[in-house]
Amino acid sequence: MENELYEHATRLFAERGFAGTSLQDIADAMGITRPALYYYVKSKDELLAKLVTEVTNGPLDELSGLVARAGLDPVQKLRGVVRIIVARRTAQPERFRLLIRSEAELPEELTAAYDQTRRAILKVIAGVIDDGIRAGLFRPVDARIAALGVLGMCNWVAWWFHPGGRDTPEAVIEQLADMAVGALQRPDGHVLDGEGPAAAIKMLRQDLDHLERILDL
Repeated sequence: MENELYEHATRLFAERGFAGTSLQDIADAMGITRPALYYYVKSKDELLAKLVTEVTNGPLDELSGLVARAGLDPVQKLRGVVRIIVARRTAQPERFRLLIRSEAELPEELTAAYDQTRRAILKVIAGVIDDGIRAGLFRPVDARIAALGVLGMCNWVAWWFHPGGRDTPEAVIEQLADMAVGALQRPDGHVLDGEGPAAAIKMLRQDLDHLERILDL
């Protein structure tokens, strides 16, 4: 029933706007009375808060659990990050679009919590990328900018993916995971041989040798 409530509220907010939708409208769409609706939610602000929390906190909890798992290297973690976010965007694109459109209407305390969660998600992704750079698995890039790029690519799915369309969620998830890793992974699978400046310089020399071979072709 709660999921049905979210679906109807998301559709009505998208069609009529947050201000133009009443709890009575949502109750009518669900085929229940307004007093019955009060069992699940007391106001539109509370309903919007629940939607925001569900859209933002869910991915953060999953991402935090993923990066805490032992035995996964940064490449595997980055793939997992993309899979988690894109899976949610393909499953519930309307809810994410509603959240973006409703940002200006969020109460101040909810805006603060939303911003904090977004920063936390970005920090998790940047941490995975930074670990990959330190391990020599990813190219030496600005981890925060790279994380913004990965997150933007994943979030944009909500604007073009249509459930039941020509693209399956599984195909989209795996291709974007490949693209994220491919954009950051070092050429030829080079990895850092040891630690410290000497190991980094050795890898740079390997990359220069690789570039010279390409130019000679």
